Amino acid sequence: MKSWIQFCAVALLLFTACKEMKTTEKEVAKVPSVYQSFGAVISEENVLSSEEVFAQMKVLQVGDTLPVKFISTIKEVCTSKGCWMKLPLNETEETMVRFKDYGFFMPLNSQGKEVIVEGIAFVKQTSVAELQHYAKDAVKSTQEIANIKVPETTFAFEAKGVLLKTK
Repeated sequence: MKSWIQFCAVALLLFTACKEMKTTEKEVAKVPSVYQSFGAVISEENVLSSEEVFAQMKVLQVGDTLPVKFISTIKEVCTSKGCWMKLPLNETEETMVRFKDYGFFMPLNSQGKEVIVEGIAFVKQTSVAELQHYAKDAVKSTQEIANIKVPETTFAFEAKGVLLKTK
């Protein structure tokens, strides 16, 4: 009889421990992310700062690419569709971010929000026509658009996925 009581006590203990583990797993799964995901699913892990990425990008030549994931704050976003955004790399440099295969867009009101982007960084020669198009999307004045007369070599980024901080 004593062994039967011991057996029941051990079984009850194991059952209770397993039940607690299942509850804990469910609670962890309910923790909301502080990021909204766009494009390919990316993680918050192994993220570089924008300054670290700039140090790597500034040695690139036109045609070179660099796969990278970094964090920054949106300086500007396309006010027409959300089809591009500008991210600062340091105090004076920024990168124009477009989205892989034009497959997703950013919310039009996302300026000033923190993002994590993953994709390919590169140096790009941007034509006058393309610069004028971006200026029009950014609602620049007719005079500002007309003053764009020289192609520009810029830091560019094609994002396969973006995490936009929501909290």
